[in-house]
Formats: sequence, structure tokens, C-alpha cells
Amino acid sequence: MKKSKKIVIITGSPRKNGNSFAMVEVFTKEAERNGHSITRYDAADMTIKGCTACETCFKTGKACSFDDDFNKIAPTIEEADAIVFATPLYWFTFPAKIKAVIDKFYAFLVSKRAVGNKECALIVCCEDNDLPMFDGIRFAYKQTTDLLQWQSVGEVLVPSVAAPGDIHKTNGIEQAIALADKF
Repeated sequence: MKKSKKIVIITGSPRKNGNSFAMVEVFTKEAERNGHSITRYDAADMTIKGCTACETCFKTGKACSFDDDFNKIAPTIEEADAIVFATPLYWFTFPAKIKAVIDKFYAFLVSKRAVGNKECALIVCCEDNDLPMFDGIRFAYKQTTDLLQWQSVGEVLVPSVAAPGDIHKTNGIEQAIALADKF
């Protein structure tokens, strides 16, 4: 039997009834059915400022010296066994709000915290039907997870979804469930 894991999901969509949220919902249910605990942060609803590279990370007792919602996320990232990024594709990469979270992962590098020994995954959908559209976000994801020495367990990349509910015309829901089973 697989070990129960603490999984943190960070979403990037501002659309509550959107396609990436639909995949997150089924991923969450399957992961919980498998005995994992889920903590979810919807970055689009949070106040997270960009990293200023001040390098005072964790010196005030918080991950970021500039107090914003990243300080709510950071402790759960440290405790987590796995991190899942779930988002629509915006201009070939992560939307700004989730990118701000990722930029602040710099705190983990500066402090040598949350580096290594974590699994991660990527769930992305986009309106375009051309799979190379995912190249930018896949590159950013891979470089981020490599730098943090996290091990990717998989990616769900679903093209050709625009309107809410379009995900149900694809196999994206099934892919998200299968990804949850890999943890």
C-alpha cells in the first residue's frame, strides 16, 4: 500500500467554473480516495507580490519579509510531500498570480528549505489545439522543479478547451484521475 502523502495544489485560474478547476476537483477527490491529504491554494484569489530578491527570506520568521499570502503557502510547501500546479495556459506559460508564487520559491533556495525529496506534477489546459503551445510552461515547470530537486510524477496537458465545460469533451478528466493515482 502506498504511503499517505500531504499534497499541496496551487491553482492559477481566476475562473471558478473553468476547465483547470474541473481537473483539480477530480484530482482532489481521487487523491483523497487514495488516502492523501490535500491543501489547495487558489493563487488568483490571493495577494502575492513579486519577489524582490532581497535575500532576507526566513530571517523574520516568515518565508518572505514582505508580508503577503505567500507566507500562508510556504509552511505547507515545506511540510508537503508533493506539489501540484494546476492552471490554464496564459501567453505560453503560467498566469501572473501563480508565477508570483513560483518566483517566491526563491526563498526555499536562499534558505535551503523545501529543496529535494518532493514529488510534483503539472495540470494545464489551453484553448489552442497545437501541442507545442505547452512548450513554454513545460520548460518553466521543468526548470523550477529541477532547481528545487523535486521529482515530477507526470503532466496532464489538455488542448482545445476554451469555454467552461469543454474539458468534458476531452480525456482531461480521466488524465487528472490517472495522475492522482501516481502519487
